[in-house]
Amino acid sequence: MGDTPRFIWLLGTLMLGGLSCAGERHSAVPTPPAREPQAPPPSHPLEAFSTAEYEQAIQLLRGQGHVNESTSFPLVTPWEPSKQELERFQPGDPVQRRVFVVAYDSARNETFEAVVRVTPPGAVERWTRVPGVQPPLSMQDFDKAKGLVWQDAQWRAALLRRGVTDPHTVYLDTWAMGPSPDPQLKGHRLVKSLPFFKGDTIYSYARPVEGLLALVDLTAQKVVEVIDRGEVPIPQGVGAYDEQAVGPLRARPHPVVLTQPEGANFTLTGNEVRWQNWRFRVEVHPREGPVLHQVTYTDQGRERKILHRLSLSEMLVPYGDPQDTWSWRSAFDVGEYTFGDKTSPLDPGIDVPSNATFLSSAHVDPSGKAQETPRALALYERDGGVLWKHYDAHLKHNESRRGIELVVSFGVVIENYDYMLNYLFKQDGSLDVQVVLTGIMLAKAVPPQTGQAPHAEHEAYGHKVAEGVVAVHHQHFFSFRLDFDVDGLRNSLLEMNTSSLPAGPANPAGNAFSMRMEPLRTETQAQRDMSLAHARRWLIINPNERNALGHPTGYALIPGENSPPFALPENLSRRRAGFIDHAFWATRYAPEELNAAGPYPNQSQGGDGLPSWVKDDQPLVNEDVVVWYTLGVTHTPRPEEWPVMPTAHAGFKLLPVGFFTRNPALDLPMAPRMSP
Repeated sequence: MGDTPRFIWLLGTLMLGGLSCAGERHSAVPTPPAREPQAPPPSHPLEAFSTAEYEQAIQLLRGQGHVNESTSFPLVTPWEPSKQELERFQPGDPVQRRVFVVAYDSARNETFEAVVRVTPPGAVERWTRVPGVQPPLSMQDFDKAKGLVWQDAQWRAALLRRGVTDPHTVYLDTWAMGPSPDPQLKGHRLVKSLPFFKGDTIYSYARPVEGLLALVDLTAQKVVEVIDRGEVPIPQGVGAYDEQAVGPLRARPHPVVLTQPEGANFTLTGNEVRWQNWRFRVEVHPREGPVLHQVTYTDQGRERKILHRLSLSEMLVPYGDPQDTWSWRSAFDVGEYTFGDKTSPLDPGIDVPSNATFLSSAHVDPSGKAQETPRALALYERDGGVLWKHYDAHLKHNESRRGIELVVSFGVVIENYDYMLNYLFKQDGSLDVQVVLTGIMLAKAVPPQTGQAPHAEHEAYGHKVAEGVVAVHHQHFFSFRLDFDVDGLRNSLLEMNTSSLPAGPANPAGNAFSMRMEPLRTETQAQRDMSLAHARRWLIINPNERNALGHPTGYALIPGENSPPFALPENLSRRRAGFIDHAFWATRYAPEELNAAGPYPNQSQGGDGLPSWVKDDQPLVNEDVVVWYTLGVTHTPRPEEWPVMPTAHAGFKLLPVGFFTRNPALDLPMAPRMSP
């Protein structure tokens, strides 16, 4: 694969390029321009932030001397107004806009938080050092790690032993590694880098260089350790999945196109959506991805609150291989890497239907430059199937309504994995939350097998998906934060459990079963698990509002596919992600409690977020209640998911229970009848 002098020449070229990117230092803080960028004045406090507003916030920080040439910006987000401010707001009122900034000074290894008012007159209202935390990783961190790794002689020697002579044929995947047990590394910014051989192709993840990784100290700017567990043959399969690579293609199917000759049924004003009695605002949050705000439903002329805010608060993807080069791999995709600024633009007619309407999103890159992503969110209507129906066999009469659904769709890529989040609004007052998983499974190289092994004799911790390639067992946990305001701020919680009645006078035929509603009165009581045996679900009610039948109004959370964690309770990654211990949590509203693993999960020791917030066991009866739902997907890979996965779907439903007094879709007119 080439001679050593060529390897050294290429390595020198790569190292110089890597150092110029990773270690670049400016001699002075850039001078702010004479005029700050001005965005059109927003008309509502929850209007999506523009690139101009974000850039203004960064310029204010620079102008007041808070940041320097070694400062990066791993997280810049809206600073959302309080519920009280939003309640008081009236159209035409002045709109206050603030930006929350997490700044990291790499030279001092210090993290700072700022709140910056961008509404004139702009000002830095808060600048605070946050000790003992590491903010999310950024592309700057990845570039620095790569430059340091390629300078390391041990690393280069390990690749040479495996026959890899050209650094350009290697893709380095850099991970947050969690806390180090080494006291000398305490407080340092740490990552691990692992190599994949891509050759001269664009396919980065099919050929892992197994057993080799580097622990990199970004604070000390050095490779602490090269871990080499021995040579495993690099898989030969490229893992290509483009049209030219897969072989003969089937005949192209005839397109299925939804046409709307009279136009869409929704209206979009800024980021406010109105559709079929629903009203809400939507934005792409740089950390959390798509966020729904102020979700309401107009019932017979009365606009009624359901949710104040719905978002993906955190994710965890732990892997199940006990080998020390794998056992630490547990990605907090939201908190360690940020979700919303990894948006993959949605292509009409491919990712979403051709009738979609798109919204762009804004975020700030690590250097402080505001960026806009086109087609970050899609809104589209689709056929919803039969909404309700009854055919009277005696009268030969069909009374039926065909539904439509409004979909809010978002796509993101976190290195090898792709995800989509869909919020589905329906005409019966229900709302579905759907996660879609696709992309490329994380692979492990193994020695090629000879002969035909029985299917049952796969690897204990993964499944063979190609010659010399095992896809490792793993799980995906999604923690959704649902700030319910069902008919107002004051809500309570009930758990719904269905069970058979014991044989006896109350159940003489043995057919009887009942559903009981048990109140969850405190945060401790509200830590609940799934129960298929009891068809368990949870109901959020307003005890102060009654429907015409005398029942409290409410919405139920209906689980879909779910799974418990299989990592043991003492496992470090599980301790750091305490939110996965239960499928259901509830807390009393606190505006700073937004992320289930806490605000800084990168290198956290554990215990942050939900486990710490519920220790004071706040009451939840007739209070402002926030629900946290953990959705778990266990992925035991299949060959059919290689080299790229067909989409897998999971999610949950929000279903009105007593919120209406009858079927809310009865008022839907019948569609024109078509001839058979």
